[in-house]
Amino acid sequence: MLIHRYERPRRFVAGTVGAPGERTFFLQASDGARVTSVALEKTQVQVLAERLEALLVEVGGDAASSGPAPGRTVDLEPLDQPIEEEFRVGAMTLAWEPDDGEVVVEAFAVTDDEDTEASDVLVVTLRPEVALEFAERARSVVAAGRPTCPFCGGVVEPEGHLCPRANGFRRVPRD
Repeated sequence: MLIHRYERPRRFVAGTVGAPGERTFFLQASDGARVTSVALEKTQVQVLAERLEALLVEVGGDAASSGPAPGRTVDLEPLDQPIEEEFRVGAMTLAWEPDDGEVVVEAFAVTDDEDTEASDVLVVTLRPEVALEFAERARSVVAAGRPTCPFCGGVVEPEGHLCPRANGFRRVPRD
C-alpha cells in the first residue's frame, strides 16, 4: 500500500479539468514541490464538502460557523500543474482528532475486488478553518457545472433537455 500523507499541507483543494459535462474532478494536496492529485466523481466532491461541514458542526461548531480564518480567503487558483492522476478514489473516510483539534480526510483507491485492500491512499490532516475553506471551494467547483432542470433535477445540456416531469417535452435552458 502506498500512502500519500500530508500533515497540514500548504494547499488542499478540489478542482476540475475539462468543459462542463466532460469535467474530471480532482482532489489535490501539495506541500512545497510535492503534489498529489487523485481523481474522483462530482458527487464524491459534493458529499465530502457536506460531511466536512457537518463534522465540524458536530465536534464544536465554532470553527464551522465562523467561516474562513480572519485574513484568509478561499483558494480560487487553478490546480497545480502538471496534473498527474495517482489513482481514482473509491471510498473516503473522515475523522476528528480531538487531541489535536484537526480533521483527517482519507481517500482510498478503487479496488476491483471487495476483499482486496486498497493499494493507494491519500491521507490529509487539516485544521478546521482550512477544512471549511476546502468545503467552500468544493461547493463552488461543483456548482460551476451544467445547470439542472428545476422540475426533475436532471442535467440540462446546452441544446435543452427531455424532461420526464414535463411528459417528455423539451425544456430549453434560459439565459
